[in-house]
Amino acid sequence: MASAAPIGKALEEATCSICLEYLTEPVTIDCGHNFCRACLTQYCERRKPESGKKFPCPECRALFQKGTFRPNRQLANIVESIKPLRLQPGQAQTENLCETHKEKLQLFCKEDGRAICVVPLEEVAQGYKVGIAAALGEGTCRRKTVFTFFLGADKVENQRRSITREFKTLHQLLSEEEQLLLWRLAAEERETLQRLRDNITKLSEQSAALINLITELEEKCQQPAAELLQVRPLISPSILHPQTLREMLKRFALDVTLDPDTAHPSLVLSEDRKRVIHKTKRKNLPNNPERFDPCVFLLGAEGFTGGRHYWEVEVGDMPRWTLGICKESVSRKSPDNLLPKNGYWTVCLRNGQYEALTFPATPLHVGIRPREVGIFLDYKAGEVSFYNVTDRSHLFTFPDTFSGTVRPFFSPCANAGGKNAVPLIICSVPAPAGGNLSP
Repeated sequence: MASAAPIGKALEEATCSICLEYLTEPVTIDCGHNFCRACLTQYCERRKPESGKKFPCPECRALFQKGTFRPNRQLANIVESIKPLRLQPGQAQTENLCETHKEKLQLFCKEDGRAICVVPLEEVAQGYKVGIAAALGEGTCRRKTVFTFFLGADKVENQRRSITREFKTLHQLLSEEEQLLLWRLAAEERETLQRLRDNITKLSEQSAALINLITELEEKCQQPAAELLQVRPLISPSILHPQTLREMLKRFALDVTLDPDTAHPSLVLSEDRKRVIHKTKRKNLPNNPERFDPCVFLLGAEGFTGGRHYWEVEVGDMPRWTLGICKESVSRKSPDNLLPKNGYWTVCLRNGQYEALTFPATPLHVGIRPREVGIFLDYKAGEVSFYNVTDRSHLFTFPDTFSGTVRPFFSPCANAGGKNAVPLIICSVPAPAGGNLSP
């Protein structure tokens, strides 16, 4: 027997929702609702389509197309079967009873096309309850088995994901470590190659200097005895080993101080006269003949007319500076180019370039930025040499013939709005092991 429903529900399904009468020639539309063919046709003729050629269902508003009605013959048979069940009010108590159980007809069987009472349901229900309970027990056991299986599957999947995640993390760490080691190796390779290039350059310079020395010695050997005795010292400090050179220069170290009477009015000296810095505000100082103005220069207090002398100056991170020696007689009021022909023998840093101020200027190849510069004057030999104290390398040597008094020369250059606010500092040179030879 198919599913049953209360009689009221069956009568309701057999009624057209448009005319509220029993369905006549019932037809079904796309949404599943049923109507009289004539009622549905008139409904479509009275309304305008909402979407193209489609109309809304009178009950659920779902769209359907005219001409797609499907005749529902089974429903037509059911309607014909239940028409006799529509009773008058006075007949309900006597005619709407089950002939077998004498109970009120409350259900309708669509498959058999007749009304039934509810008594048989209780008789059959007990048997079904037993079967349902057994099926329920078996289903519960199977559910537990399936649940246990899924728990095991989930556990395996979680372990798989955990292993994958851990190995992915491990691969990433190993990759990062590999990149770091390769970067360090490349950096060491670059540093090593740079040191090799620097050493090759220094060795090449020393080799060239030795070749010149050998040539000069060979020439001197051919000179007459009187001229040979007047030969200047031949061994230049620039070709000595850095450690030997350092120790040799220390023997001629001189305690140089700054001369405030020569300082430009905007230069400020420390009390011990070892430091100088440029300030934008000029001091009110006497315009004595010794004072440099307008150039931002000053001299050391010591003057030299002979001998060998060495001093060191700290330049630190200054972006501009000029150091060297000059003649006592240079003009203090009308500036000249800082060239040997004008009495200046200097090196400088300007615009990021280290230069010896010859004509034209000679670029200096510096491997390591000098934080301290050493200056060695050999008055009799006619040489003033400059050294990078930081890496103990030779920077440049001026060969010349000196006459009269020469003095240490300093220029911290302009302040440049605070960009060049670091002082020049005359350093204290450590005493050599064998004592100081400077007068």
